[in-house]
Amino acid sequence: MDVQTIYQKTIIFAASKHLEINQTITDSDLPYVIHLSNVAMEILIASHNTEGFDLNFATQIALLHDTLEDTNTTFEELKLEFGIEIAEGVSALTKNDNLPKEERMLDSLDRISKQKKEIWAVKLADRITNLQKPPKSWDNLKRIKYREEAKIILEKLNGSNQYLENRLRSKIEEYEQYLD
Repeated sequence: MDVQTIYQKTIIFAASKHLEINQTITDSDLPYVIHLSNVAMEILIASHNTEGFDLNFATQIALLHDTLEDTNTTFEELKLEFGIEIAEGVSALTKNDNLPKEERMLDSLDRISKQKKEIWAVKLADRITNLQKPPKSWDNLKRIKYREEAKIILEKLNGSNQYLENRLRSKIEEYEQYLD
């Protein structure tokens, strides 16, 4: 199947799941599907700068990456609709709510590191996309912690995708402007 068909099928599924809960981008009225499409855009561009990159797989993961974490979608539902490899990849990107908050990111990064490099790329692309102007509701401490998390992501996923690593490094530097 071509990437355009895969993209359309996947974004419709993901958008409908996020719409069911009326999820928007934090502190805005913008539909959450904008975030998903921005992550997928990072993946599409990265694929042109990365040898041996499975664009079809990575595009699906990018568009679905928050469905288990943020919506009522189940692992089984993802598995039935998109296959076990996609479901496992999305699961690795999903923080475990049963762990203490301070352990969730490292746990997820550990699970991501056991997956294909395209999963790593989606995590990098997700943080790149999220390092835009922070939500108004975030205080300076939250912004600092978010930047520090980005540095940990960059360190733990080092060697996975040079193009996205460079993009994330640049976004971390740009994010300094939002810190007091």
